[in-house]
Amino acid sequence: MITAPRGRAEWPTLALLAACYGLWGLGTTVLAALSPPLAVGLVALCVTLHSSLCHEALHGHPFRARAFNAALVFPALGLFVPYARFRDTHLAHHRDERLTDPYDDPESNYLDPAAWARLPAVLRVLLRANNTLAGRVLIGPALSLARFIAGDIRRIARGDGSVAAAWAWHMAALLPVWLRLDLVAAMPPAAYLLAVYLGHGILKIRTFLEHRAHVCVAARTVIVADRGPLALLFLNNNLHAVHHAHPGLPWYRLPARHAVDAQGYLARNGGYFYRSYAAVIRRYLFRAKDPVAHPLRPAPEPALQHPAGAAGAGCQAGVKVSASALRQ
Repeated sequence: MITAPRGRAEWPTLALLAACYGLWGLGTTVLAALSPPLAVGLVALCVTLHSSLCHEALHGHPFRARAFNAALVFPALGLFVPYARFRDTHLAHHRDERLTDPYDDPESNYLDPAAWARLPAVLRVLLRANNTLAGRVLIGPALSLARFIAGDIRRIARGDGSVAAAWAWHMAALLPVWLRLDLVAAMPPAAYLLAVYLGHGILKIRTFLEHRAHVCVAARTVIVADRGPLALLFLNNNLHAVHHAHPGLPWYRLPARHAVDAQGYLARNGGYFYRSYAAVIRRYLFRAKDPVAHPLRPAPEPALQHPAGAAGAGCQAGVKVSASALRQ
């Protein structure tokens, strides 16, 4: 695994943290008084960037000490997801041999076909719409947050102390945001909630196609070769195959790492590639990229089976496949 030299401070990350909090403060005060629509837009971008910075923190940046990194992203600007839960579920997601599994990958957007078949018709319509990019941005935050929060409520009810502790700590992380909005900010709570929802929606552009169902482990993760403002907001996580190959590498080193072996990454991920987010938007704005039901998990069997010959036919040379581990 390639990691960043850790003998010096990661100043690009620290600078972005300062800029994020500064712009968030500006958006909730001065700009909110001058132009509420512009303020909502700026705060939404800050919420997206803060989520990306939380992702950096849980991967060990900008400091070695986990507590220091957690402290830097402590204020819950995005309101709804406890940092500790994001950390734990995301690190579980990084078990690449489990990627996209409806049960074992906490960030999978697929459902078991048997579970899909049992859903009410209205929910099936919503989930199909959610698999278009427009749907993922507009209704995706509501659907994913409802599923996430309902799941955590069930875990707490079953006595999961770590989940309960994460939510208790999250209540404390909401306090500085609430105090800012109540005592200092010119932005009404409803406007802030709208900004937060928009921020989560922008983030869905990145997560929309980060992973696909594939018999090859390395071919499940995308490269979007975008270098525009979305790449900055997402801290180069559009180069997602590079991030999964080197999860300890800081965001500002991912483009150089990709440039060193761009063709190698494409060979290993089976050509799962988009030139830019503009290309993604043109292709999938109103068209579903994937089915909701996991295409490699035949219903109604509980264990995922590979189609005959799929592992041998679908994988690039040198790509390790773990069918029994992933059940995909």
